[in-house]
Amino acid sequence: MSGAVTTPAGRVVALARAELTLFGRSKGMIVAAVFVPLALPFTTRSLIADMDLGDSGLSIGLVLLPGAIGLSLLFAVYSALVGVLVGRREELVLKRLRTGELRDREILAGAALPSVGTGLVQSLILAAGCAVLLDVPAPRAPHLAVMGLLLGVVMCASLGAVTASFTRTVESAQVTSLPMTMVSMAGSGIAVPLELLPDRVATVLELLPLTPVITLIRAGWTGDLSVHETVGPVLTALAWTALGVFAVRRWFRWEPRH
Repeated sequence: MSGAVTTPAGRVVALARAELTLFGRSKGMIVAAVFVPLALPFTTRSLIADMDLGDSGLSIGLVLLPGAIGLSLLFAVYSALVGVLVGRREELVLKRLRTGELRDREILAGAALPSVGTGLVQSLILAAGCAVLLDVPAPRAPHLAVMGLLLGVVMCASLGAVTASFTRTVESAQVTSLPMTMVSMAGSGIAVPLELLPDRVATVLELLPLTPVITLIRAGWTGDLSVHETVGPVLTALAWTALGVFAVRRWFRWEPRH
């Protein structure tokens, strides 16, 4: 493969194609990364219906859609990538790849592409499904939704690589990815919009990694963020991404942990 592929983009695509083939052979990975994020949001519709959304200006669809996309980023991108990277490391695949012409960032990018692609496709499916099933209107500020989604996939991929750095086995990947998943589900506006929480609590929760992503995606449909108000979420997301990239470069392990 290394002899036929001579450009960085070609090497990344070739590696991503191989990863996608392996992904398709794992039934457990398909269920966890594909079907759970698509099904879970609609099972929580009754809980959202019980919320007092009158004063927030939100509807069931405008709560469920950003939350559903957030779940997709957590399961299809973040958690899935943790398992992929740990599995390839324990199988010595990452070590062997580094002996060829692939550079470190190309290996990580190729491994992440199938998860990132899955998250993006799921987000489009969820947006279309919510528009049809929940009468969610067309986004008023689509650029904010796109910005939030792109920031989300990059950030979740970087944090997934960080978590993989401290995960010993594939079996323990579900445990090490749990804190990020649970904290994000509880406090990033996925389950309960920050608009419904006390201001002091919401201010603290705005600093969580996935909160700015959910904020931007929701604002893409509501259009209630000004240019000035957009700066904070964008900077927070970029800060977490930069922190993740730094941590990967500093602590990522290419060989099995003993």
